[in-house]
Amino acid sequence: LCLSAREFSSALAHIKVAAIPEWVGRGADATTHFFEHAEHKLCAIVCLSESCRGRSAVEVAGLLVHEAVHVWQHHARDIGESHPGDEQEAYAIQHIAQELMTEFARRMS
Repeated sequence: LCLSAREFSSALAHIKVAAIPEWVGRGADATTHFFEHAEHKLCAIVCLSESCRGRSAVEVAGLLVHEAVHVWQHHARDIGESHPGDEQEAYAIQHIAQELMTEFARRMS
């Protein structure tokens, strides 16, 4: 979870990504980037724009759930899963969203 362009650049350096894309898409409040590195390891970096700091906890949670769905969708495609079970999908998204929210809460406290 990156909350600034500086954090995003640092995260990219950590996973050895040379080309730095725009950290949050134009007009977006959040963007998820996917990278493949070292032995086909998939990495997702979720970026929240600095404007999110003024939003309510519920709005931020909504953005994080939205991005969690993108992470799950990308992972499912990556492993060749085209028809996941409803419960499999729900638990996966719940877990990803909880991880993002936990990190956001940790960083804001």
